[in-house]
Amino acid sequence: MFKKLKIWAKNLKRQIFTLYFACKDERVPWYAKLFIVCVVAYAFSPIDLIPDFIPVLGYLDDVILIPIGIYISLKLIPDNVIVDCEMKAEEMMKNGKPKNWIVGSFILMIWLVIFIWVIYKVYQLISKV
Repeated sequence: MFKKLKIWAKNLKRQIFTLYFACKDERVPWYAKLFIVCVVAYAFSPIDLIPDFIPVLGYLDDVILIPIGIYISLKLIPDNVIVDCEMKAEEMMKNGKPKNWIVGSFILMIWLVIFIWVIYKVYQLISKV
């Protein structure tokens, strides 16, 4: 079971790198690039929309959202571009993934706003007592 999971994770990583290179390819349509940028940025982000420490839900994005995004992205890319980008992806897998701190900062800001809103609501409840 763990062997299958490890193979699945490695394939997922390779597909993300493939999309990363497809974003930079001029043969990919602009609307596909827009969607792919969102998927790749989220996958490379050091911060998840749903933090991993939340039981079950924390891994929901890694197990469901990212694979769905990859699937849709690959359908938007011409086949010959996918082949070229897969070769580049294999090379990059040897060197490691780039971090996207801009998207990570944006997700962190979302959580900060939610936290401040919760504190504000708790304060309102306490003030009424």
